[in-house]
Amino acid sequence: MSNVPVEMSAELQAVKNRLGLVGNAPALMEAVSRAMRVAPIDLSVLVIGESGTGKEFFPKIIHMGSARKHNKLIAVNCGAIPQGTIDSELFGHEKGAFTDAISSRKGYFEEADGGTIFLDEVAELPLTTQARLLRVLESGEFLKVGSSVVQKTNIRIVAATNVDLSKAVEEGRFREDLYYRLSTVLINVPPLRDRGGDIMLLARKFASDFAERYRMPAIAFSDSAASALVSYRWPGNVRQLKNVVEQVALFEAGTEVGRDELARYIPQGFGISTPALSSEGLHSYAQEREVLFNMIFRLQRELDAVRAEIAERTDHSATQVVDLPHAPSIEAAMPRSIVKYTAPKQFVVPAEARPATVDVSAMSGMTLEDTERETIRQSLDRNGGRRKATAKELNISERTLYRKIKEYGLE
Repeated sequence: MSNVPVEMSAELQAVKNRLGLVGNAPALMEAVSRAMRVAPIDLSVLVIGESGTGKEFFPKIIHMGSARKHNKLIAVNCGAIPQGTIDSELFGHEKGAFTDAISSRKGYFEEADGGTIFLDEVAELPLTTQARLLRVLESGEFLKVGSSVVQKTNIRIVAATNVDLSKAVEEGRFREDLYYRLSTVLINVPPLRDRGGDIMLLARKFASDFAERYRMPAIAFSDSAASALVSYRWPGNVRQLKNVVEQVALFEAGTEVGRDELARYIPQGFGISTPALSSEGLHSYAQEREVLFNMIFRLQRELDAVRAEIAERTDHSATQVVDLPHAPSIEAAMPRSIVKYTAPKQFVVPAEARPATVDVSAMSGMTLEDTERETIRQSLDRNGGRRKATAKELNISERTLYRKIKEYGLE
């Protein structure tokens, strides 16, 4: 693909703004421009590219630039539908066509009549379904499952795949005639590693969006971190970058992230030895526990300070309104299996009472499990053993609470 920059027309910029498409790489702009050029012409389009590159943007560009834009755009993930039901989902079925067919049902091709249908992961379609799809492309005709009545539909098909379809054709996994029908126009979405400066544009956007959504202090990237991000291969493309940046934004909130810190969230790092990594995920459970431990003890110190302030103020009145110091929200950082502590900005404290949410006076030196067990026990006591009220107070599901009660022997 050419490296010559594509001129950023006002129309192209408007499409980017409307869809929230971030990036200025020539290869990406060429793909977007190609989608815009083919949009008004009613041809089938095949979008190819690695998983996670953002192929789902292109059927939207094509649909909203076509005469079909006022009709439906239906997206179908062909890889997520079981083979036994894919024909029924796409083409519909008649009552009694199979055991669970208690009534007649329209399929996506009938629902999308007059509009556009996006077939994602089209290479996952069974060969029998591929034959049905070919008939739709050639004549607009299809049969519902269990019906002998031919129906017509007027749709435009945009398909996408991360599979080499020519190789799939050679191996007999994809029909050659369907491949040529789908790929009347081919759009190649570039991998993230070929988009240069777009990587940092995306990373900063994901970090900013995360901080705003969860009201957490934003992170910044050092020059070494930026260099590492741009040079990394990103096998999972934009999807992987977003996943990594959101983890960094969570666990390194409010800091400037360097190369070494960033490496802990990358599988096998950037060639740096990272003992905390495990083969089970982007960061180990031990690392997560350490972060949570630090949060709990930071919270404990803050509560100790609040307790001292309460003791001082309650010497003067029977009831006192106490302003708690503002602290970054940690709710988003806590896994759902960890009991959450909610610190309201204001609460009324009777003179004879102490903060009832968590009694941390006996928690120093405890393990994370001990702290969690004690928190649940105290909440159960306060709520007279009523599990629904306890779960509500701790901001966890009753199912999680039941599991924790059993795990810690608190029945």
